[in-house]
Amino acid sequence: MEGTRLEKFEVGPCDNGYQMGFLIGQRFSNEIRSRLSKDLILQNQLLPFAQTSQSQPLIKALIDNNRKKFPSFWDELIGTAQGSGVPLLDVILINLRMEILPFLPKKEDGNSKVESSSEDCSDILVVRDNMAIAAHNEDANVALLGHTYLIKANLSNGESFIGYTYAGELPSCAFGFNSHGLAFTLNSVPPSEDEIMAGGIGRNFVSRDLLEATSIENALSRIHSSQVSVGHSYNLMDTRARKILNVETASKNRVSVHEIGRTPFFHANMYLHLQVKQVQDDNSKSRQERANVLPKESKDDFLSLLGDTNDTTYPIYMTGPMLHTLCTALIDLDDQTLSIIEGNPKKGKVSYVFSMSAGELKTST
Repeated sequence: MEGTRLEKFEVGPCDNGYQMGFLIGQRFSNEIRSRLSKDLILQNQLLPFAQTSQSQPLIKALIDNNRKKFPSFWDELIGTAQGSGVPLLDVILINLRMEILPFLPKKEDGNSKVESSSEDCSDILVVRDNMAIAAHNEDANVALLGHTYLIKANLSNGESFIGYTYAGELPSCAFGFNSHGLAFTLNSVPPSEDEIMAGGIGRNFVSRDLLEATSIENALSRIHSSQVSVGHSYNLMDTRARKILNVETASKNRVSVHEIGRTPFFHANMYLHLQVKQVQDDNSKSRQERANVLPKESKDDFLSLLGDTNDTTYPIYMTGPMLHTLCTALIDLDDQTLSIIEGNPKKGKVSYVFSMSAGELKTST
């Protein structure tokens, strides 16, 4: 499947969340089944853990709390499982994997048995008089290669969104935008174990909620009220206000907001301004250090930076064996476009260009 153009599916308006999820699951049943079968973290870690009595209180709390806060999105998740014909438990586990993995049993040496589950994305952001740009590498485990797609959802209230979606998951744990001119990209961050709240709200549900935000202020309000289990970093872009914010979060409603200005801002996968105890990540630190010395004066510089492979151990643009850059998203707030580049962004192979300037989202490539 690698090398084929990213598929886009338009859905809705639907009667309810279940119908939307069912239609998405039905359309991408092959991709969802394939992803689940090849996802070693699901097969070797999450599913065996879910069969133990030790896991039951955690999984029950996650189900109860996320279903209560986001009932429509929970129905969407159920619909995705039933539409694709896969076990609901599998879909629940991949959507809440980051909220479950920290609680897997430790080995005798005290280390977690978890295999690499990194989602090591990179973002470079700037707002200057002559340009307002957000560029994002979507990096993920090898199991996601060929197992992503674009969802364009038309909602019953007349609004719409487009989300880059991992097979079997809610839109979008990666990036997306909506008909209010609001866009976001995401970076995982590594809070230490004692900073994680068991049974809280899942990151996938928060980002699904952001796809329906009406403004950057409304997006911040949704993040603030989310009662998350683990931390996350959100890059929020408002094309109408010409504003970009980096928002770092942690459990217990901790939030730090940094407004992007003239100085280019690079974010990998460690907290930069929210004071949280975190796990040291050599990959993230290496990318951060490399980005600090690369030119950042133009859009081409940004794409070149995200395509950098100078560090063969921890490159910014990843080609395996475990982590891969799935695509690059370029959001131009002045042109009001989101472009998706497949392959190294230095080469500029654009697969899609979406217009964000009108209430009706349009594709021009």
